[in-house]
Amino acid sequence: MVEAEDRDWQRLDKWLWCARVAKTRAECSRLVERGALRLNRQPVDKPHAKLRVGDVITLALGGSERGIVKVWRVQALAERRGPAPEARTLYEDLTPQGS
Repeated sequence: MVEAEDRDWQRLDKWLWCARVAKTRAECSRLVERGALRLNRQPVDKPHAKLRVGDVITLALGGSERGIVKVWRVQALAERRGPAPEARTLYEDLTPQGS
């Protein structure tokens, strides 16, 4: 049985774009390709990686000098790229305080 995207899983770059990590989907793809992201603690460099509800994403943003690390648990798959308050419902922020 073939899985249908947007039901059981979603492309990683598409979900990141809908979660407003970057302004364009191409920027989200480049972020993944640069290796700035881990999916369930495993490095991932493929923008088409399958993302499911419950997965944990670790994002390294801002470069190595002043790096910002975010840890998010996927709460929902995106239906569209909506406003920021809607985007925040897609994930639970697990980032340790003081990071």
